Amino acid sequence: MVVLLAEDDELILKTVEHKLKKEGFEVILTRNGQEAIELIKTKEIHLIISDIMMPFASGIEILAVVKQLERPIPIIMLSSMGQEEIVVEAFELGASDYMIKPFSPNELVLRINKLVNRH
Repeated sequence: MVVLLAEDDELILKTVEHKLKKEGFEVILTRNGQEAIELIKTKEIHLIISDIMMPFASGIEILAVVKQLERPIPIIMLSSMGQEEIVVEAFELGASDYMIKPFSPNELVLRINKLVNRH
């Protein structure tokens, strides 16, 4: 299973990458939203984990692109902001789940497994 991880915080990026690889996922990393959008358009991605606030394109813009492509890709949004309007917008655009930073990598894996019915 291929997971696209879009996150500009290097510590979170490496921590989550390590955890997901340990759990048997193939992980593609990107540090900005525009690169994430290009990867979504050109690669077979099974799950997206995206920060909301990133350089060049936001996680909300990534959600909009996935919605336009009409590909059923589960998306977990990450944010250090717990602002209700952003959470609502993310879910309206098709986010599957939302986690506020800092978060537990173990909890993230549990949520991924639930989304993709992987046990």
